[in-house]
Amino acid sequence: MNDDITHWWERLFAAQGGPDAVVPLLAAAIALAVVLLRGPWAVSRTVVTIVHEAGHALIAVLSGRRLHGIRLHSDTSGVTVSRGKPTGPGMVLTTLIGYPAPGLLGVAFSSLIVAGRQGLVLVGCALLVLGVLVLVRNAYGVFVVLAAAFGLAMVAAFATRAVTAGFVYAITWFLLLGAVRAVAELSHKRRTGRALDSDVDQLARLTGLPAGAWQLVLVVLVLGSLVVGGLPLLEPVLGGPER
Repeated sequence: MNDDITHWWERLFAAQGGPDAVVPLLAAAIALAVVLLRGPWAVSRTVVTIVHEAGHALIAVLSGRRLHGIRLHSDTSGVTVSRGKPTGPGMVLTTLIGYPAPGLLGVAFSSLIVAGRQGLVLVGCALLVLGVLVLVRNAYGVFVVLAAAFGLAMVAAFATRAVTAGFVYAITWFLLLGAVRAVAELSHKRRTGRALDSDVDQLARLTGLPAGAWQLVLVVLVLGSLVVGGLPLLEPVLGGPER
């Protein structure tokens, strides 16, 4: 029993050495393919939506709003319902955080990887999934969150260290790149009139700034996250300093 506890503690919390240089590069290539190809993206985009809605929920709670729940839909859209003051900084931040949230989480995961704490990325994923599971309020949402939890459990329980490292790098790259694609899709939908009440339109009503200005803010945030989170992941490939 003690040996099992020690094994899991070391697997999840102990510092680990960096992988071979091919791992971050291969993980980046796989994540990029998933984000760019229509079929894989149509399936995997729900992961971005989960983080998007979790971001709304977290800031809603931190800003003192009353959270009523999250709904995830089969078209990969989602909605977070909260109650509170309809204007003010809290509402602005709650509305703003959704699209940058996957990229910001990717930056956090990248920092853990660089520090040799790859296991903590799995812990972070588990906490995110459990938190959303408690908040989700529709059957499809429960299904997709449980599916994500099952996949995560399989990696944690059965994957080798090398496979786990590849998964950790891949999910981090996916979050960084997926945030960029989600913002690009938002821009396209707004241009074609298919996003009449998007987050940026709500921000425009809340602040008086044009929706286009908020769209630019989102672009800067997700591209900045990609650079800040992505470059450290490529250190083994680019010949960065040994950790």
